[in-house]
Amino acid sequence: MPEQILSINPTTGATIATYEPYNEETVNNALTIAQKGFGVWGKMSFRERGVVFRNIAKELRVQKEDLALLATREMGKPIQQSRDEVEKCAKTFEYYAKEGPKFLADEKVETDAKKSYVSFQPLGVVLAVMPWNFPYWQVFRAMGPALMAGNTMVLKHASNVSGCALAIENVIKKAKAPKGLFQTLLVPSSRVEGLIDNPIIAAITFTGSTHAGSKIAMAAGRNLKKQVLELGGSDAYVVLEDADIEFAAELCKNGRLLNSGQSCVAAKRFVVVKSIRKEFEKLMVEKMQASKFGNPMDSGNKIGPMARHDLRDQLHAQVLKSIEMGAKLLCGGYIPDGEGAFYPPTVLGNVKKGMPAYDEELFGPVAAIIEAKNETDAIRVANDSIYGLGCCIISKDIKHAEQLAAKEMQAGNCFVNDIVHSDARLPFGGVKHSGYGRELGIFGIREFVNIKTVFIK
Repeated sequence: MPEQILSINPTTGATIATYEPYNEETVNNALTIAQKGFGVWGKMSFRERGVVFRNIAKELRVQKEDLALLATREMGKPIQQSRDEVEKCAKTFEYYAKEGPKFLADEKVETDAKKSYVSFQPLGVVLAVMPWNFPYWQVFRAMGPALMAGNTMVLKHASNVSGCALAIENVIKKAKAPKGLFQTLLVPSSRVEGLIDNPIIAAITFTGSTHAGSKIAMAAGRNLKKQVLELGGSDAYVVLEDADIEFAAELCKNGRLLNSGQSCVAAKRFVVVKSIRKEFEKLMVEKMQASKFGNPMDSGNKIGPMARHDLRDQLHAQVLKSIEMGAKLLCGGYIPDGEGAFYPPTVLGNVKKGMPAYDEELFGPVAAIIEAKNETDAIRVANDSIYGLGCCIISKDIKHAEQLAAKEMQAGNCFVNDIVHSDARLPFGGVKHSGYGRELGIFGIREFVNIKTVFIK
């Protein structure tokens, strides 16, 4: 008897729903439907695909409140952030409906041929393996460019948000999309490699931990299948000596607490020049302590529970280990009484290399403050990580900060005076152990296509 898939409310600990994993026959039927769907969808015009995309965006807005409530129940996201997430998905599909045809138009190249050009053709069925922290956005972020390019998709979502996974499939159906365009597969993680081995799967897009991404890459490599990996991050926010300290502390607090701190591009390490470290630290502690956490259905709470109790306990263990190694607990750092998987906004000072708070990804509302001798040392510390997903430079000297972001920082997304975030118009992805390939923008839509040379003598 296959193990059941449980959806558990992290706010209350109550079971929301129990699902039976799909058997092999059901999965194989779904893959066959996806393959047949590709034969139809891949031949449709961009105009026809655009109509479907706009219908999907419309249906997302029709179901926005129900989708938001479901996400908050399943993984604890503050309710307004859940609504905003659904709206972002709708806007992204409208963006690709408009811009997709231009991004994938044939590109003429002058050669000695009578005619030569580059054509962008779809690959087939894309397998998406997605995490729980943005249960809609992660999926639609991958789905938008892949589907507009002419591919179809099957989704293996994180098991704790299986309700959201099925709700996404329902949105696509309600929008009257062609059969096989998108399907959810309720299967455990142990069966992902078998899916990658299936000859129907043409490519894989994965968002999740670096450890899991390595396994995905090995399975995809064994099968010689294209993959895009968006993995872990330990984003550094560098606060330079000339920064407005009040502005910097507010920005850093907001960047750390977005999605209750459970984001690959959340601010995690705060590298502050020595001359302003004490002032910044004082303000950061005040702002973190003032941030309310509690029932995510209460719009007054900006922080909900962590998505699972085991994840909360793992984060707490990282905090305790860092303190044991010499980090200073400035606020938070305890497990609250009650049933929910809550963790309070926490600040660690005196963080040094070798501590979990310096070396590892802290996936939750914990800020690690690291003192740097000067600007040069701050950039060194920021880059002293196996990760390279995002970073932020905070400074009044915009031109200088821009040069540091563009030339010095080792990350895929480098921001100046703003929290790191994704935008459908810009490529999103990392370097080093944060993965490779890009989602969104023109680069994202060209990841899962055959970049084909056509040459006419």
